[in-house]
Amino acid sequence: MAAQGQTLREHLGEQARLTFESPRDRLIAAQILALVDAAGRLPVEDARLAAAMGCAVEVVAAVRHRMQRFDPVGMFCRNLSECLAVQLAEKNRLDPAMRALLDNLELLARRDRAGLMAVCGVDAEDLGDMIAEIRRLDPKPGASFDQQPAPALVPDVLMRRAPDGGWILELNPETLPRVLVNRGFHAKCQVGARSKDDKAFLAEKLQSANWLLKSLEQRANTILKVAGEIVRRQDGFFRHGVEYLRPLILRDVAEEVQMHESTVSRVTANKYIATPRGTFELKYFFTTAIAGTHGGESHSAEAVRHRIRGMIDQEDAEAVLSDDAIVERLRQEGVDIARRTVAKYREALRIPSSVQRKRRRPSRPDPAGRQVAIPCRRHDPAAHAGGSPPGHRRFAGRPFRFTGKEGLSTCTSLSRASRSRPARR
Repeated sequence: MAAQGQTLREHLGEQARLTFESPRDRLIAAQILALVDAAGRLPVEDARLAAAMGCAVEVVAAVRHRMQRFDPVGMFCRNLSECLAVQLAEKNRLDPAMRALLDNLELLARRDRAGLMAVCGVDAEDLGDMIAEIRRLDPKPGASFDQQPAPALVPDVLMRRAPDGGWILELNPETLPRVLVNRGFHAKCQVGARSKDDKAFLAEKLQSANWLLKSLEQRANTILKVAGEIVRRQDGFFRHGVEYLRPLILRDVAEEVQMHESTVSRVTANKYIATPRGTFELKYFFTTAIAGTHGGESHSAEAVRHRIRGMIDQEDAEAVLSDDAIVERLRQEGVDIARRTVAKYREALRIPSSVQRKRRRPSRPDPAGRQVAIPCRRHDPAAHAGGSPPGHRRFAGRPFRFTGKEGLSTCTSLSRASRSRPARR
């Protein structure tokens, strides 16, 4: 474990000094440590590093291999696949099927479960366990080591419910600038002023100080006025949730508080309000409007995004919603929206397409309790001449059962519960 206050390089350097005894290996380790990036990757090939240091490639590779087991495990790798493989090997979980999965991470990114089951030689249950195990690994073991804790967000406006059911807004005193004018010091200096120029100088400075105080007071009143208008217009959101967020633009608030749009924009920039529903940036409540069907009331874009997420979260695994289906549902709810807009909102929410979501759904067992079959080539009796029991063959180190009629077959991986049962004839 790293000592408190140690940086990543200090932590790794200490392990290198304890691991390597020869000066040559320590020098190579120091060079490797100097080249590693913040995520833990080593972008330089062993051959290039060996040529620069005048030693054999095998020596550099051996040093780097030992350094990959340093804490955090998985450092000094060149790509994601190698990084995950090192972490799995440390846990003694790097079997041939897992190696095949790591060699085909592009299929995992596309959520092509059928392709992964084919190349790994596993059934849907085993593949799900393997993917879950990979997700528990750290793809960038060095990224989180030196991270500073996120600073606490201090709201500028505090909001609480009034006894009559309304809302009370007040400025957070912790965010207000503390500026005071020492009038006693000014009076003392004024008594000692002899010349007319000295008195004019003191009067000018006092006037500048008073102007600053008035400007700060006006700024505070402007923030409260703008925040109050936002709360008045978005009252439904604070009472019922994001589905009731209304369309709002800067001009609407500017006209109501009798200010210029640029002033409202400056007041709401990087300003936060603490509400019973959480802390939000004032800019959050300004959303574009999406027209309603048949000339109905317009809808907030943020509220529509929330609806899209809710539809996808509640969709049936056997009836995944396409973008066209989402458009149809939204239009039935009175939202006039185009398909490309739904696709844009879905991508902004980092939700995969309907095709990708279908691929990641778990396979459904057939009535006999077996996993859904994986397409396979025609059954070849000669394939079983190597010693596997009749009706079985070995594929990527795992047993498979062949079923089918008239020589056409499908290849179904045996689940853990059925591997001990005899093959069906």
